[in-house]
Amino acid sequence: MKLTSGSIVIINLLALQYFPVLCLSQDFDFFYFVLQWPGSYCDTKQRCCYPKTGKPSADFGIHGLWPNYNDGGYPSNCDPDSRFDKSEISSLIGKLEKEWPTLSCPSNDGVKFWTHEWLKHGTCSESELDQREYFEAALQLKQKANLLQALTSAGIKPNDEFYELEEIEDAIRQAVGFTPGIECNVDSSRNSQLYQVYLCVDTSGSDFIKCPLLPRAKCGSRIQFPKF
Repeated sequence: MKLTSGSIVIINLLALQYFPVLCLSQDFDFFYFVLQWPGSYCDTKQRCCYPKTGKPSADFGIHGLWPNYNDGGYPSNCDPDSRFDKSEISSLIGKLEKEWPTLSCPSNDGVKFWTHEWLKHGTCSESELDQREYFEAALQLKQKANLLQALTSAGIKPNDEFYELEEIEDAIRQAVGFTPGIECNVDSSRNSQLYQVYLCVDTSGSDFIKCPLLPRAKCGSRIQFPKF
């Protein structure tokens, strides 16, 4: 079939129309699932505010589920046309308030935090997960990891005591099957504290995997597990 110049122009226009959609559906290699200890967050930030629902439980809170590349890079803000729609996760709000609380100031209901995480990170996983599936996946991963139980079962408790970094890594490895990435902060007394835990997850957002790359984080050989 012979194409006229007009047909070629139309085909080219159609190709340009769909090209941005293809770009937005970026591939990625794995997720970082990041959990945060609230006691250390408050020390790190020097100031924290409890959400409007009250002080969160003394448990690790979700920071985010972040698409990542094996080379250490990561996509962000992949779909400018995607908006956070609270109605999509209305039945998850109670769980999100408990498991994915905000500690930013001023005190708020968490929607700003969840919106940021969806727009910056969640939109880069739309080839695998829609908005509701993205938040559901994070909630399920937190339950599956059960970090606080893993640590307390190993005798590592949030009591302001210091523990060997290797002991913390081993306790988490025993629970999830893979070596975690540990990020520490330094409080006003220059104590190295357990701040965030990075676990790697497959692109479906359902299973923990061996980390292709662990984040670089400066921790002392002994770190504090602060009270909250």
